[in-house]
Amino acid sequence: MDGALILIVLAKTVVVFAVILVLVMLIIWAERKVIADMQSRVGPNRAGPFGLLQTLADGIKLFAKEDIIPDKADRLIFTIAPILSMVPAFLAFAVVPFGDRLHAGGRDIFFQLADLNVGVLFFLAMGSMSVYGIALAGWSSGSKYPLLGAVRSTAQLISYEIAMGLAVVPVVMSTGENGLSTRAIVAAQQPRWFILVQAPAFIAFLLAGIAETNRAPFDLPEAETELVAGYHLEYSGVKFALFFLAEYIHVVTISAMAVTLFLGGWLGPAPDFLPWLWPMLWFVGKTALFVFLFFWLRASLPRLRYDQLMTIGWRYLIPFGIVWIPLSAMGQILPSRDWFLAIVGVLLGLLLLSVFVPADKDRGAPGEDVASEAEDALQPASTGASTPGGPS
Repeated sequence: MDGALILIVLAKTVVVFAVILVLVMLIIWAERKVIADMQSRVGPNRAGPFGLLQTLADGIKLFAKEDIIPDKADRLIFTIAPILSMVPAFLAFAVVPFGDRLHAGGRDIFFQLADLNVGVLFFLAMGSMSVYGIALAGWSSGSKYPLLGAVRSTAQLISYEIAMGLAVVPVVMSTGENGLSTRAIVAAQQPRWFILVQAPAFIAFLLAGIAETNRAPFDLPEAETELVAGYHLEYSGVKFALFFLAEYIHVVTISAMAVTLFLGGWLGPAPDFLPWLWPMLWFVGKTALFVFLFFWLRASLPRLRYDQLMTIGWRYLIPFGIVWIPLSAMGQILPSRDWFLAIVGVLLGLLLLSVFVPADKDRGAPGEDVASEAEDALQPASTGASTPGGPS
């Protein structure tokens, strides 16, 4: 490897890392403003124009706060756990192609940190490794609430990582040769985006991605009503900030990978002027739509119960993924495979989405659930007296 290539790799790494950090600051600000607007509030509007510097002020405050380590904590594991959570989230973005290429100095500079021939597997592996930081943070805190949050996160990620892997398989099959390369996946979507023929895989990947990032309505590992703050309860200062930095980097990575796998990546119409710039703008615009979807879900949906979380993963997403893989493989050998996959995919996708719509008989009349609970509360216990308030 010559010196120029090493400098190019280092420059791309530094630029991408800096851009992601700035994007995370803007995303946190945008989330607070969007949710405030959806809930008829003001949101941050004091620090800087439109409150843009509020996230920077919060970061400076966290860096200046005292770093507290509990007496019963494992000091070494407690310290490195936030780093183990953040680093895989950033490394997973390394295989995402965020543009086409730039010809400069007699060589093509690809807008991607690493074009691995197993890029999809690398992305899944990094997503799986991020749970180690959360699990070790909960275990090393020496408190029961962080430990419960860590156990929840481990079970949640294992469940939805399987669904995400099953959702990626049809995309790899549709790509054909070198199907595990993310750049090859984008190139295979030149005639039509995979979302048009892989609707069930797209829905499963999106739901699994939301659950993997511990975002609402799947934010069970940090449920404040049950676990106070979850796995990062005992953390403060910069360590606390690293956990949220990892979460938002993971949101960007999941959104960018969804664009790469199903929405054609950086593909889109562009004029001849600055041909290297328009693919990046298309990629950023598509990714922003998915990030906005994360905001929308958080502002709209309540947190699920843990049994509902496990039910969606194991009873619906994983069986649907197993069913869709052979159907997608069958579609590859049919003459009109695009029409077959599109029609069957839409039907299965609607069937999968119908799982989340409660039936009318389950909704009940207004106040029926409250009245039923009140009636049950007035019933005598099976081992008690025949009337409420009697001797037990």
